[in-house]
Amino acid sequence: MRPPRARTWGKVGRTPEVRVRGRGGGRVSMAELSCFKSGRRSRMFYSFHVYRGRKGEKKGLTWQDFRDLLIRTHIQLGGPIVLVWDNLRAHLTPPMRQFIEASKDWLTVFQLPSYAPDLNPQEGIWSLVKRTIGNLAAANLNQLAQAVKRSLKKIQYRPWLIDGCLAATGLIMDG
Repeated sequence: MRPPRARTWGKVGRTPEVRVRGRGGGRVSMAELSCFKSGRRSRMFYSFHVYRGRKGEKKGLTWQDFRDLLIRTHIQLGGPIVLVWDNLRAHLTPPMRQFIEASKDWLTVFQLPSYAPDLNPQEGIWSLVKRTIGNLAAANLNQLAQAVKRSLKKIQYRPWLIDGCLAATGLIMDG
C-alpha cells in the first residue's frame, strides 16, 4: 500500500507531504499482452488479480491465469499468435509447456533472453501504469486496484501508446 514516489508541485519552501498507511497487506498482480499486426491498430489484453492476504488465497497470477489470458486473446483475435515473453517462472512451468505444445497449431512462443527489459514492450506499459498512480495515496487496496484497472483501460483504448512501447524496444515488424 506504499505509493510509488513521484514528483509534484508545491509551495516554495514547503515540501508537500501525504500521509498513507504503511501497511502492506495486499498486492495487485497484472498480466498483459500487447498485440501488433501490420496495417492494423495495436491491441492490448490484460488479466488482473488482487491479493488481500487472506489465508489460502493465491498470491499472484498462476500458469492457469496466463493460459486463460492466451485463450481469451486467441478467441478475440481469431487467428494464430506469435508470443514473445520473458522468463517468468509461471511461463516456464511444465503444465504451461504442455499447453504450448498442445496449442502449436495457433501458438508459437519465443523466449526473451534471461534479463532483457529493454526488449520487452510490456515494461513500457508497466511504466505508464506506474506513472499514472505515482501521486495516488490510496486509502485501501480496492482503491489502488480500481486506479490500476482504470489506467490499463485508458492505455487499452490508446493504440498509439502501445505502438510507442514497441518502438521503444527497437524491435521491428516485417510484413
